[in-house]
Amino acid sequence: MPKCFAEKVCGHWLYFTTHCLLEAMHVHASKDSRLREMGAAKFFVLADGTSRMMAQGTLKDHEVPEVQAFIKQHHAEMFAKWSERSAMGYFGR
Repeated sequence: MPKCFAEKVCGHWLYFTTHCLLEAMHVHASKDSRLREMGAAKFFVLADGTSRMMAQGTLKDHEVPEVQAFIKQHHAEMFAKWSERSAMGYFGR
């Protein structure tokens, strides 16, 4: 699956995997360029762009709010990419 953005956020790639498409909209964050779920942070995204962290992965505590702010700012773009591959909507719908 594609990266959400070409640039890293707090040194982490934001991405989806093919396994993600069976769940509600969410984003993984990982330093691993292979974009695997193992060891990655996981954020479920709500329609207003806020997110719920389900796994912290390698993110440091102070990086979590930065990643969540980035997700909130860009959630519409991420959802457009998500919707190209999945009929599952935002988290909590």
